[in-house]
Amino acid sequence: MSETADPGNPNGIQVGDIYEDCSFHPVLCTAVDDVAGVVLSGISLIDGSFPRSCDALHCGPIRIHVEEVMAIKQDLEGYARRRKAELRIDCNT
Repeated sequence: MSETADPGNPNGIQVGDIYEDCSFHPVLCTAVDDVAGVVLSGISLIDGSFPRSCDALHCGPIRIHVEEVMAIKQDLEGYARRRKAELRIDCNT
């Protein structure tokens, strides 16, 4: 990650990183397009679907560790419920 934060990509997600997309899938980032905002594209590590794309600023993707991927894969629905609850709590504080 660069020393200067990119306001369009506040989490500094780059090609090769694993991030959580809008559907709570862990995604391997394969492209970062900064022509019209910063759009992250990649491949789902849950079902292999692609391209999966998120706006780095408006969707709020976060980096996740590779160790978390298997746990998420075993219970994507449970993981998504937990993350939605966390996001609701964060929005209300």
